[in-house]
Amino acid sequence: MASEERTREILEALKDSVKDFEEEEAVKWAKIALEEGVDPFQATMEGLAEGMIIAGDLYNQKEYFVPELLMCSDALYAGLEVLKPAIEASDRQSEVKGSIVVGVVEGDVHDIGKNLVKIMFEVAGWTVHDLGKDVPLEKFVEEQIRTDCDVVGLSALMTTSMLGMPEVIRKLREKNPKVRILIGGAPINPEVAEKYGADGYAKTAGTAVDEAIRLLKMLRDEEQGKQAV
Repeated sequence: MASEERTREILEALKDSVKDFEEEEAVKWAKIALEEGVDPFQATMEGLAEGMIIAGDLYNQKEYFVPELLMCSDALYAGLEVLKPAIEASDRQSEVKGSIVVGVVEGDVHDIGKNLVKIMFEVAGWTVHDLGKDVPLEKFVEEQIRTDCDVVGLSALMTTSMLGMPEVIRKLREKNPKVRILIGGAPINPEVAEKYGADGYAKTAGTAVDEAIRLLKMLRDEEQGKQAV
């Protein structure tokens, strides 16, 4: 087992390999992590995924652009390819795994944030159904019914497109009152999420998975409580 100091060093190297879009480095350090006994799930979430979050921040600061983000995600997936079998063997993916439909609402083609969220959920072992960008409102409802997913994630970067969110949420609730709805994007905040009737709000891609896990736990606790009655 790697010492605490060595583990930190490996996690930092994994993080940097993604941030600096170094695919070969990501593969190399992922192999080192396994060889030296670093928990593969920790290596993924605190190493690779953390690097992707930093890349997302650099994009928001206009230091990175779309090509850089794509190269960062290539490095992340290269490292993940090495770590994934070990994660599955140890069953150490997120303690609560569910399925999510994600998409950018109609009238909005800004999908960088949604793509980062998608990566985070994939890394955490969730099943992700990606509808893409400029998604017709009805499509979210259709896909939720088709997949029977636990959570629906709606993203909007523009104040004009976010106005469609309450309508989607209402339609989703009508079809399936149990589904949990998570919203996010630049114009969204907790007050808007509450006003629109969403169950949760993700400020960043990094917090989206934690928030979805919280919602899913609540849902499962409610279901167990009903069964116990």
